[in-house]
Amino acid sequence: MIALLTEARELGPISRFRLGSRQTVLVTGPEQVQHILAQHPDRYVKRSHRARLLLGDGVISASGDAWKNQRRLLQAQFTATGVRRHEHRIAGAARRTADRWAEKARTGELTDVGEDMQFFALDTIWRCLTGHPLDAVTHRELSSIEAVVAALPTAAAAPDGGPDAMAADLARIDATAERTIAAAREEAAERPAEEALPDGAPLLQLLLETARTRPEYTDRLIRDELVTVLAAGHETTAKTLSWLFLLLDRHPEAREWVAAADRPGSPVGRKEAIHALVSETLRLYPAVWLIPRHAPEDDLVDGYLIEAGSDVLVCPYLTHRDPELWPDPEHFDPERFLTAGRRPVRPGAYYPFGVGARACLGLQFAMREMAVLLDLLLPAYRPAFRSTPAATVFGANLRPDGSMPARIQAVPPS
Repeated sequence: MIALLTEARELGPISRFRLGSRQTVLVTGPEQVQHILAQHPDRYVKRSHRARLLLGDGVISASGDAWKNQRRLLQAQFTATGVRRHEHRIAGAARRTADRWAEKARTGELTDVGEDMQFFALDTIWRCLTGHPLDAVTHRELSSIEAVVAALPTAAAAPDGGPDAMAADLARIDATAERTIAAAREEAAERPAEEALPDGAPLLQLLLETARTRPEYTDRLIRDELVTVLAAGHETTAKTLSWLFLLLDRHPEAREWVAAADRPGSPVGRKEAIHALVSETLRLYPAVWLIPRHAPEDDLVDGYLIEAGSDVLVCPYLTHRDPELWPDPEHFDPERFLTAGRRPVRPGAYYPFGVGARACLGLQFAMREMAVLLDLLLPAYRPAFRSTPAATVFGANLRPDGSMPARIQAVPPS
């Protein structure tokens, strides 16, 4: 798939090719990206979300007025103010992972860095949804989300084999969601009916409170929103963190640069260095690497006719590696995000979480949780990998193709 897209990219910032039997348009140019995703989202719609089997009618796969109403409800929870309400939960999950690495460093026992990042991200969003740390049983059950996401197609409307191909995993996810909603409802019943939901309440309590006055929030929709937030709230974060540690292993000079932040005479603080490190990781391995859309009507984009019925693929992965936009685009260079003139400022040149009305709701949440974890791990620990994945899987998300076994080494205080 990526080879075909890369070849099509050579034709220009917008190009046409055939993907199977369907006419497809690839978009990578900043102005064209802005036209489609930011300026005219009503002309380019989600034909049928590839993850609908998993997400149902959750906010990611919903459309029309239902999507607007669902997004409005959740959006307030993921603003900078909303994220601060969950700061203690993010910090608790990060400390749990740091403690795990401290124990691994003490014993010398192998760990899988990718699995550790997966657990951290899932623990974080689970705490924000339910108010409780992730337990071992629920962790095992929710591993089915990762299995389903891995089986999803890159761009097609539905996975090969349909629901039967992942029936067992979907049933396990549904059972976990049902049990979790029932437990949250019992907790809600203990609160007097006249008592308002406290500020910073878990997200699942917000959904149950909403259901009291909005009949569209049935148990099924609450399940869909729960699973949507779980899946979207941990998969991309976990993969970004995995890529980040792999990149630091390949580029020790970047690790030393981050380690030197906050030292006397350093031109950059650790907070800024970590943000740049995450930003550059997202440039090379964007959380959303391919954004499918459908054009129901003809549209003209910079003189290029996109015909009605065309599938449209917007590709952050290729935009972020365009040498006309990014100097030395294949090189991992976090400092480009802190140095004037080292990165493009044109809208649509950098969009790892999408752009426009349907950009990822959890952008600020994801950036905050990664910053909190890295602030604990980077100064204190270094994974010494026994082996690293040699390839990238270009599926529903970008993920390393293989395990990431490592011994955790304690870093001496500087």
